[in-house]
Amino acid sequence: MAASELYTKYARVWIPDPEEVWKSAELTKDYKQGDTVLHLQLEDGSDLQHKLDPNTKTLPHLRNPDILVGENDLTALSYLHEPAVLHNLKVRFIDSKLIYTYCGIVLVAINPYETLPIYGTDIINAYSGQNMGDMDPHIFAVAEEAYKQMARDERNQSIIVSGESGAGKTVSAKYAMRYFATVSGSASEANVEEKVLASNPIMEAIGNAKTTRNDNSSRFGKYIEIGFDKRFHIIGANMRTYLLEKSRVVFQADEERNYHIFYQLCASSRLPEFKALKLGTANDFHYTKQGRNPVIDGVNDAKEMCTTRSAFSLLGITELYQMGLFQVLAAILHLGNVEVKDRDSDSSIIPPNNNHLMVFCDLMGVAYQDMSHWLCHRKLKTATETYIKPVPRLQAVNARDALAKHIYAKLFTWIVEHINQALHSTSKQHSFIGVLDIYGFETFEINSFEQFCINYANEKLQQQFNMHVFKLEQEEYMKEQIPWTLIDFYDNQPCINLIEAKMGILDLLDEECRMPKGSDDSWAQKLYNTHLKTCGLFEKPRMSNRAFIIQHFADKVEYQCEGFLEKNKDTVNEEQIHVLKASKFDLLVELFQDEEKVTSPTGAGPPTGGRTRLSVKPDKGKSVQASKEHKKTVGLQFRNSLQLLMETLNATTPHYVRCIKPNDYKFAFTFDPKRAVQQLRACGVLETIRISAAGFPSRWTYQEFFSRYRVLMKQKDVQSDKKMTCKNVLEKLVQDPDKYQFGKTKIFFRAGQVAYLEKLRADKLRAACIRIQKTIRCWLARKKYLRVKRAAITIQTHVRGHQARCLATFLRRTRAAIVIQKYQRMYVQRTRYQRMQAAALAVQCILRAYVARQQYKALLREHKAIIIQKMVRGWLARQWYQRSLEAVVYLQCCVRRMRARRELKKLKIEARSVEHYKKLNIGMENKIMQLQRRIDEQNKENRTLSERLSSTESTHAAESERTRRELTRLRGAEDEARNSANRVASLQEELERLKVELQSTQKEKKAIEDWAQTYQDEMEQMISELKEQNHLLKNEKNDLNRLIQEQGQQWTEKMQRALKEETSQLESDLNEERSRYQNLLTEHLRLEEKYDDLKEEMTLTMNVPKPGHRRTDSAHSSNESEYTYESEEGSRGMEDVTKGALDMALVLKLQKRVSELEQEKQGLQNELDRREEQFQRARARDDEQHKKARSAELEYESLKRQELESENKKLRHDLSEMRQSLMGSVGASSAAPGSPAYKVLLDQLNASTEELEVRKEEVLILRSQLVSQKEAMQHKDEKETMTDSLHYVEDVQKLTDAKEISQAYMGLKDTNRAPLPDMHKINEDGELWLVYEGLKETNRLLELQLQSQRRSHEAEMEALRGELQTVKEENHRQQQLLAQNLQLPPEARIEASLQHEITRLTNENLDLLEQLEKQDKTVRKLKKQLKVFAKKISDLEGGQIENVSPGQMADEPMHPVNIPRREKDFQGMLEYKKEDELKLVKNLILELKPRGVAVNLIPGLPAYILFMCLRHADYLNDDQKVRSLLTSVINSIKKILKKRGDDFETVSFWLANTCRFLHCLKQYSGDEQFMKYNTPKQNDHCLSNFDLAEYRQVLSDLAIQIYQQLIKCMENILQPMIVSGMLEHETIQGVSGVKPTGLRKRTSSIADEGTYTLDSILRQLSSFHATMCQHGTDPELIKQVVKQQFYIIGAVTLNNLLLRKDMCSWSKGMQIRYNVSQLEEWLRDKNLMVCGAKETLEPLIQAAQLLQVKKKTDEDAEAICSMCNTLTTAQIVKVLNLYTPVNAFEERVSVTFIRTIQNRLRDRKESPQLLLDTKTIYPVTFPFSPSSLALETIQIPSSLSLGFLTRV
Repeated sequence: MAASELYTKYARVWIPDPEEVWKSAELTKDYKQGDTVLHLQLEDGSDLQHKLDPNTKTLPHLRNPDILVGENDLTALSYLHEPAVLHNLKVRFIDSKLIYTYCGIVLVAINPYETLPIYGTDIINAYSGQNMGDMDPHIFAVAEEAYKQMARDERNQSIIVSGESGAGKTVSAKYAMRYFATVSGSASEANVEEKVLASNPIMEAIGNAKTTRNDNSSRFGKYIEIGFDKRFHIIGANMRTYLLEKSRVVFQADEERNYHIFYQLCASSRLPEFKALKLGTANDFHYTKQGRNPVIDGVNDAKEMCTTRSAFSLLGITELYQMGLFQVLAAILHLGNVEVKDRDSDSSIIPPNNNHLMVFCDLMGVAYQDMSHWLCHRKLKTATETYIKPVPRLQAVNARDALAKHIYAKLFTWIVEHINQALHSTSKQHSFIGVLDIYGFETFEINSFEQFCINYANEKLQQQFNMHVFKLEQEEYMKEQIPWTLIDFYDNQPCINLIEAKMGILDLLDEECRMPKGSDDSWAQKLYNTHLKTCGLFEKPRMSNRAFIIQHFADKVEYQCEGFLEKNKDTVNEEQIHVLKASKFDLLVELFQDEEKVTSPTGAGPPTGGRTRLSVKPDKGKSVQASKEHKKTVGLQFRNSLQLLMETLNATTPHYVRCIKPNDYKFAFTFDPKRAVQQLRACGVLETIRISAAGFPSRWTYQEFFSRYRVLMKQKDVQSDKKMTCKNVLEKLVQDPDKYQFGKTKIFFRAGQVAYLEKLRADKLRAACIRIQKTIRCWLARKKYLRVKRAAITIQTHVRGHQARCLATFLRRTRAAIVIQKYQRMYVQRTRYQRMQAAALAVQCILRAYVARQQYKALLREHKAIIIQKMVRGWLARQWYQRSLEAVVYLQCCVRRMRARRELKKLKIEARSVEHYKKLNIGMENKIMQLQRRIDEQNKENRTLSERLSSTESTHAAESERTRRELTRLRGAEDEARNSANRVASLQEELERLKVELQSTQKEKKAIEDWAQTYQDEMEQMISELKEQNHLLKNEKNDLNRLIQEQGQQWTEKMQRALKEETSQLESDLNEERSRYQNLLTEHLRLEEKYDDLKEEMTLTMNVPKPGHRRTDSAHSSNESEYTYESEEGSRGMEDVTKGALDMALVLKLQKRVSELEQEKQGLQNELDRREEQFQRARARDDEQHKKARSAELEYESLKRQELESENKKLRHDLSEMRQSLMGSVGASSAAPGSPAYKVLLDQLNASTEELEVRKEEVLILRSQLVSQKEAMQHKDEKETMTDSLHYVEDVQKLTDAKEISQAYMGLKDTNRAPLPDMHKINEDGELWLVYEGLKETNRLLELQLQSQRRSHEAEMEALRGELQTVKEENHRQQQLLAQNLQLPPEARIEASLQHEITRLTNENLDLLEQLEKQDKTVRKLKKQLKVFAKKISDLEGGQIENVSPGQMADEPMHPVNIPRREKDFQGMLEYKKEDELKLVKNLILELKPRGVAVNLIPGLPAYILFMCLRHADYLNDDQKVRSLLTSVINSIKKILKKRGDDFETVSFWLANTCRFLHCLKQYSGDEQFMKYNTPKQNDHCLSNFDLAEYRQVLSDLAIQIYQQLIKCMENILQPMIVSGMLEHETIQGVSGVKPTGLRKRTSSIADEGTYTLDSILRQLSSFHATMCQHGTDPELIKQVVKQQFYIIGAVTLNNLLLRKDMCSWSKGMQIRYNVSQLEEWLRDKNLMVCGAKETLEPLIQAAQLLQVKKKTDEDAEAICSMCNTLTTAQIVKVLNLYTPVNAFEERVSVTFIRTIQNRLRDRKESPQLLLDTKTIYPVTFPFSPSSLALETIQIPSSLSLGFLTRV
């Protein structure tokens, strides 16, 4: 395809950039052939003209489509080049927080410098068993791939982890080993996997140190081989180490540290066991303080020391050896502080008594003088003599440091050897997986011998990597039958030859080391002369003669020759080694026991520090070559070990992990493109990309290509053969046939072709979208036009209607105006007429009135004149009368004044008393009544005064009349009056004075009346105020009542909420307890199975035959340990024989674990019992009170019973004498009639017969009385009936003797029999004795009943008296309360009344509740006792013949009598013999096929049969038989489940039958809580002799185990279907397209044959449900099973969604929601919507919704936070990070939006766990489900072969 087709406008390209390495730009103009400049626009909006190279005309790299950015596999990119790889890694690392990415067969791991929650056990379980391409990239995926290939191909595997220091190599290797340890486990109880993991902290302590690039940098390389057996369990491991950096022991650069173990020792120096080491802080020692930063942030060295010591102990290194190791390490620290001083220029000396040297010698057990001497001297040997020569100070210091390095290297080797010994297994290793943690390519400013060795190793590894990649590519091409053309790739063999070939760099270095005068400069000249002109990879620097440059595969590296020779020699003073060998310290001697003479090959030269190879792999050569081995140079040793490593890697299948360091500052999630590109080039990732890009990197299956690019085909192009369809389409789309190749199953594309096809697909979809938009917009416009048209018509209609209505209104208003005008004019005229009429009438009236007034005035003047005359005359007469009257009135007034004053005084006193009463103001109601009464008295007094006043007026009128008569008389005596004129004048004066007094008295009376009126007004005002106050008080009372009601309602609601919360909390606690208990049961079962397996293995190992040995899972159960099979007891002797050969430590460990589990179980059981006791205590107290009340009666009854028993014994004695008299005479004469014995017997019999007749009549009378009394008692009230029946039952209950009960029953029964005429045979059946005893019992029962009635009557009377007394006390108390309330103020009185009423109602409610509880208890007790007595009587009736009387011991009658037998009813029991128990268990459990039983017979039939057998054993009261049967049943069920535990049908069948058997034990246990569901006949079948509550608990535990096994069985069946059916399969075809995939092919979402779909899951669920229903499983249990199934489906689906970036898209969310709706529809069809299964899918539903909602604005973030309430924050963020557009029209989620979500969810308190635990099993409960099936109707089919069972 032409470049112009791709480099068009808007195409995006990558251009080089000095800062960001590569920068993205967009073409603003199409590129045409021949253009020298590209017109670009950068992402910041600036324009740029990019000039093309005029020579090559190379165009910039094209950028991949957005839908390909962020892919899991870099090979899935259409354009494979460096900028695309770098950008993809950056997007995944920065935006999606994904640190792992595939690059073909390589896993690229970027160090996040942050702890991520992606390494938990849940993640390991999620990756276990998955294909590598199905999940997101992860170190666990690589480990799983290696583990699967080892198991599948039976070929050893290797995981090669490489990278720079600080890139995370050690952590990646650690997680890989942790994965193997978790997934595979160990084959024994030796905890090998824990030991393998425990080696990590030890190796990190002695081999890791802090550097400037990494706080935990590995300073050595290691290769760990993890061994597996044939079952692929870990059995051991072996470790090989490479190139330990010994120089770090004596020297560290700034900001670096020595090995961690030294700082851990210093941090723990204060421990008591370390006092003898005389350590201090790290700053006290020269070897630990050179870096000047001995502390690592966030690391506690003392705590790490504890971890190291624990790891040592776990690996079997004893405390003694550990202290020896720490002693050697402390000695090294003290050796570093030994100070060497100059003696002269050629010699040195250590000052005497050097403290540190003395401590070193004490710790190492060597002589101080020897060590001091040889630290400053050396021995020189010649052919004939030996010289001791002093060395200068510098050489002495170097010798000291060389000794320290050598000791540490030996210690390191010793530790590694012992670790390998601890990890070594005696079992044969079948295969292994090796984990190589080795340094990556290094280049610094100054590179020396160490970097040379490291880069040499990386050259070898890169060559192996290239060959492996090339080999895989070739295999893929050959497999698909693609024409193979050699791909040109970089071959670094010339570089390797330059280093290791003959006359190579290493060879010349060794040769120079052997030269006596060899030096670095001479070696450099040899290199120049040998390789400078012959090898293009070797160069010489321009400005140096002591350096050389090598062109490595990654980059050019300049090495400085200085120090190469000394580091290659690596020698130590021989005499110092001899001193150490002579040590008294055993560990030190062990370290140097194989040490040989170590000298320089030339015998000269000072010792210097360097690196050496320490390998713990045993030498395969002869022991003679040991000395030669020590003479080998470091380079030669490293080359040999590297060659051995390459042989190992070549013999395995390699897996590559390349660790990348994103920045040099250890910033979390910070990406430096320059550093990343350097490492990508150095680690070979880009080489892999180049090799892939050179061929056909993009590969599609025909089905995937057809599904993805179906939109580019026309209908006529689609054929039935999809392969031909794809070929035809490609020939039309891509014209160049070299751009693709057709394989057998795949289509291979050149680089860039997929992007071109994606562009065509996007263009086609864009054109289709435009057409769809055009059509939709047309449709919308037409709809809008039609709506506007309809709206216009509607508006016109309404406007015209409005106009018509306006015209009609105008017409109506015009007519109304005319009418109004008419009436208005009429009104005006009428008003004018009425005014004129009224005026005329007024004028007439005025005239007529004037005339009448004139006439009236004239008459009035005449009348007044007459009146004047009359008045004058009367005045004259009255003048005399008044003068007389005044004199009389004066006298009266004096008297009345005196009385009025007295009365006034009284009123004032009363007024003052009223004022005082007003001030007191106590008792409003009484005050009102008093005031009212006072007012009434005042009114009455007023009435009295008015009466007195009226009497005074009448008296005054009479006196006036008398005075008038006296005046008449005085007129007659006028003459006499004139004579006494003087006397009259005085009387007149007196009269005047009396008038004045009368006026003053009237004023006082008026004042009193005014005061009374004022007082009355005040009282009325006060009354009104009191009424208002009373009204306010009433309102306050109503408000208080309302407030109390509201508060009561609030408290009620609050209590209900609190009760609900407490109930939910208790339910959650109960579920947790159940879950914990069931987990303990699971662990207990697992340990039992493990113990059985171990016993079987030991049995096979010991080859001891054990016939009949049969061990079940419950053989060690605490509840069942007493009863096992007989064959097991038979095998105990054989077990004792092999007991000594068992691993006692293992057995004791298992027993200890079992005992701990039993103790925990017992603790839980005790806790359950303690909670249940709370209910039992109340019943116990009631029973005790009842027993105390009946104790006296029981004593009386016992005495009476003893009296009756003595009388019974007497009668028996008489009867025995009669028998003896009959049997004493054997002769005929004695037995003949007329003999004395015969007469005596006859007389006694006659007397007995007469007495019997009399007693029978009495019995009949008594019976009739009983019947009448019973009928009368039935009409009594309920309370009396219950009381009487209770006493009657208690009296009957006293008959504890079975014989006594039977006698009483038979006595009543035999009264209906007619007397036998033959008196000689009366005594044969003991009938007389039975009748007599029955009569006595009847009398006693009647007497007891009479007494009980008397007692009940007395009790009732006492109760009535008590109630009367209570009523009296209550009445008295109420009166007291009323009196107290009357004295209280109104507010307190109202509150007290309310409180009193509440108290009274509460007491009444409590009394009623107590009475109700007592009645319920009485009813339950009566029912239970009635059941027991009915059972006893029915049992005793069957055995009455054996226990009737002693008369049965007589001889049998001469003539046999045929007794007719009536057909008896079956009792629902099955009888079997003890020896048939094994046969029963075998036929009914072990050999039973569930399918036939479930189809042909009733559900739960085995459970019913077993329970009927158990009932018969209970009926026989056979304790041993009951226990043996239950134990055999439980053990057999466990055995069949262990044998066929993976068969769902079997497990479901026995779960249903175990639950049914458990329900039968509950239903027929006799407990009230279970009996209330039974029929009367079923209650008759209850167990009578044994309480099997403990076995019910055992069966419940067994049912829990079966349930968990059922869940695991279902999980194993559903697990392979879930991911394929719920995620990968496209239920809605065409919604989601297939994106391009890389080398790691994912599972296709297209439904092929054998692929699981959603229908597969639904069919399997229906199969499970139908099977459980067919087996008769309880519906509630089915609901719990379905809930667990749906939880597994939801959890597995969600976990895979969270770990698969390719599944997080909008279309996949739609698919998931559709699949969930189908599951919900299945629940509706099965009527299981209320079982809680739908709620378990809620996290999955919310995750699907999260994929579909908008994810842009803050409103969207708020909606997501409120919607996803069941998802954790980690899960929400993970889904948003993984969200990937499938098509170009979708948008990615921005980082800003994700941070917004995180900020909003920051306050959530939730678990940080990312994945759901798929192993979680909800705690199961077994609700009681009684059966309505009658046991006596069950028939045993012959197909079960249970003919030995007999129905009873």
